[in-house]
Amino acid sequence: MKKTIILSLAVVFIGISPVVRAISGPVSASAGISCPLWPEIGTFSITAYDPIYKEYGVAVTSKFLAVGSVVPFADVASGAIATQAWGNTEYGDKGLRLLNLEADAATTVEILTSADPQRDFRQLGIIDSGGRAAAYTGVQCQNWAGHKTGRFYTVQGNILTGPEVLDAMASTFETTEGPLAERMLAALSAGQQAGGDSRGRQSAALLVVRLAGGYSAMSDRAIDLRVDDHPDPVPELQRLLRLHATTFGLASYLQSFSAFQNRNDIPAAESCLNRALTRAETLTELDPGVLNAVAWMLVENNRELDRALKLAERAVQKDPNNAAIIDTEATICWMMGNPDRAIQCQRRAVELEPGNVELKEKLDLWLTDRAGITDARIVE
Repeated sequence: MKKTIILSLAVVFIGISPVVRAISGPVSASAGISCPLWPEIGTFSITAYDPIYKEYGVAVTSKFLAVGSVVPFADVASGAIATQAWGNTEYGDKGLRLLNLEADAATTVEILTSADPQRDFRQLGIIDSGGRAAAYTGVQCQNWAGHKTGRFYTVQGNILTGPEVLDAMASTFETTEGPLAERMLAALSAGQQAGGDSRGRQSAALLVVRLAGGYSAMSDRAIDLRVDDHPDPVPELQRLLRLHATTFGLASYLQSFSAFQNRNDIPAAESCLNRALTRAETLTELDPGVLNAVAWMLVENNRELDRALKLAERAVQKDPNNAAIIDTEATICWMMGNPDRAIQCQRRAVELEPGNVELKEKLDLWLTDRAGITDARIVE
């Protein structure tokens, strides 16, 4: 019954546009595509899901200019889609809408391809919101072409040197640990080393979505990186990912922590927080303001204070004359039951900003409280 309802709703908006029909014209079962305006997207890609962080992603590379502008689509409420070969970009948005209607990956592939008169020339890989994978390779896709699905992923490619490309991608993704983005790029790299696109190399792209993972938490596009024209695009994309992790990754996971917490998705929230803390503790290039922000977030949530103190201490070492950062260190010391060190640090903060009323009031409060603690100990 559910599948019947989805199929009925799909009729409303699934179909191939008249423009595409006009450009393509009729195609016989044995004929090649005659499309002078657009080349075929010979490529290989991976579409995947990480159930721990609730991330969906697509990574793709090709001997095709700016492949990232055509192939990857993803949405945190729906899943992820890669559309390639003689790519039908309508599969992207329409496929995500179907997934959002709770169609599973296999049903979505069926609906999209059955409505497309040029389906024999299409290739498609889908991950739905439950992490189920499905793929499609049209019989007219240029050799070598095929796909392979596994737990939480699907790999697909056409105009490849052979099936060993997808085998290498699948094996690498399954055995590699770490963030979804790194695992997908490791799979691309393995596919490239196994032979890759038989025509050569040109572009690559990576798209990962996670709740509130985008810039300033105003979108879910946690990672959206593209190498449009490069002699060795996959290593270049890996370089950009490392730069992205240093520049934006920490904030992205903290934003997702708050968003998942607000939705009462505690497992995902805790996972994002732990990854953020691990990055903060291991990335040596971090700005002291970033370290301080992470430490203060832990203060506000009254948790992991031992880790917060280490982050605050690193921030102070990097910027020893910043009153706000010293105030964070002082606050953590107070919360951890070390009033003497807290007061010592806060005095330093007040010396640096004598006109800061808030810093002075906090110091006075602590001095009063410490005196009360001392008096109580004398009475005892």
